[in-house]
Amino acid sequence: MTEKLYIRLGSNAKDAVHWLIFSDDKEGIIASGELPHANALDQLAEKSKQREVITFVPASDVSLKSLKVPSKSSKAMRLAVPYMLEDELAQDVENLFFAYNDIKIADNEHNCFVAVVEYAQLELWNEWLKNAAIICKKMLPDVLAMPLSNEANTGSIIVLGEQILIRQGLWQGITIDTNTWPLISQSLCDTQTEELDHNEKEGLTDNRDNISSTGFCLNAYSALPESEAELTINPMPEELPLALLATTFNSDKAGKFNLLQGEFKTKEQRSPALTSWFWAAGIATFALLLNVGIKGAELIQLNSQQAILEQQIISTYKKAFPETKRVRISTIRSQLKQKLKEIGSSSAESGFLTILTQVQPALALVKDIKPQTLKFDGKRNEIRMQAFASDYQYFDKFKIALEKSDLTVSLGAQNNQGEQISGSFSITSNITTKKSTNNSKGR
Repeated sequence: MTEKLYIRLGSNAKDAVHWLIFSDDKEGIIASGELPHANALDQLAEKSKQREVITFVPASDVSLKSLKVPSKSSKAMRLAVPYMLEDELAQDVENLFFAYNDIKIADNEHNCFVAVVEYAQLELWNEWLKNAAIICKKMLPDVLAMPLSNEANTGSIIVLGEQILIRQGLWQGITIDTNTWPLISQSLCDTQTEELDHNEKEGLTDNRDNISSTGFCLNAYSALPESEAELTINPMPEELPLALLATTFNSDKAGKFNLLQGEFKTKEQRSPALTSWFWAAGIATFALLLNVGIKGAELIQLNSQQAILEQQIISTYKKAFPETKRVRISTIRSQLKQKLKEIGSSSAESGFLTILTQVQPALALVKDIKPQTLKFDGKRNEIRMQAFASDYQYFDKFKIALEKSDLTVSLGAQNNQGEQISGSFSITSNITTKKSTNNSKGR
C-alpha cells in the first residue's frame, strides 16, 4: 500500500491549511482535515513520516506562462525567458523564481512552459514546512492537479474553502476568492464568446447551434456560488477537493510538474538505516587503520626483500653488459632503451614521452583541465587527449599554454555534459617534427 500526504497551503500564514492522506489502492481516502493556520502544521509532522508529501499552493501566487522561444537549447531558452516576460510581470525578474515544465505537445505556437513565483513566497512556504519538520519533495500550483478535459473549450472547477480552483487548459488555470466568482465567471464568458465570434469570422466554426452559446463550459465537482454569467456548467459527482487533486495528480502528466527546482530542490535526507550503516562504516574504518599499522610492519620487511631484488637486477645487468661500471636501479630502464636504440630499434614510446614531457608544464599551469584519456598515434607521432573542465575558457587557456611549449595543437569540439564541459585535443611536438625532417634530409 502506497500512502501519500497531500497538503494545501495558503498564501499567508493565517490562511487555513487543508490536508489529506490518500492511498493509491482501493482504500482511497484514509484521513483528512483542516488546520486553522500554517503555524499548526507541526500537527502533521507525525503523519508525514514514512509517507511521501505533496504540497499544493494557490495558483493565485503563481503565473503560468506559455511561450514561443526561438531556441532549441534549453539552457539558452531559460536565459531568455525572464527578459521576454519582463514587461508582463509586476515585479523585477531578480525577485522572481522561474520553474520550467518539460511538456511535449504538438503545438507550434508554444515550446516553453514556465511557472513564475516570488522568491519570498516560495521561501515562505518552504519555511513553514521546515519549521514543522515536514520533508516535502514535490510542490505545484493547485490548478495543475485539477482534472484536464479532453474536450475543447471545457475546463474544470471546484470550491476549496473560501477559494475556487479553475483549470482552463493544459498549462492554464486560476485560483480566486469565492466573492469574486460573479466577476470572474462573466469575464470567462466574455472572453470565450469573443473567441467563438473570431472563429466564425475565420470560417473555423460551421455550426454554432452545435456549440454552447459561450463556446466554453465547466465541469463542476462541487456546488458553485450564484452568478449571472451564461457559462455552461456540467454538474459532476461531487468530490472532496483534495481527493480530486490527489486522484488527478497520480494520473495527470502536467500534475508531475514540480516548483522545487534548482536551489529549492529538496536534498535527500539520510534514513535511520543509513545512519546505522555509517556507524558500521566508521567501525570498519577503524579496523582498517589498525590493519594498516600491521601491514606497515610487513612493509618494512618487504623493503628489505626489495633491496635484495634490486641488487640481483643490478648483478644481472652487469653480466649482460660487463663494460658498464656504474649501475643504478633508477636508470636501468632508460639505459636499456638506449641500448635498444644503439642496435637500431625505433621506439614509438620515445616520441610519446617527449610530447608528454612538453605537455606537463601546461597541465600544471591550467589546473582546471582534467585529462580523462590519452591515446598516442605512433604513425602520426601525435597524442590525442580527452579532457573535462568547468568552463569553455579553460580549453582556450590550455591550448595557448601548449603552444608556448613548442607544441602544435588542434582543439576539437566541446560538449556540455551537465555541470562539466568535455573536449578533445590533438597534440604534436614541433621538436619531434624537426628531428624527423632533419633525419630525412640526412638520408
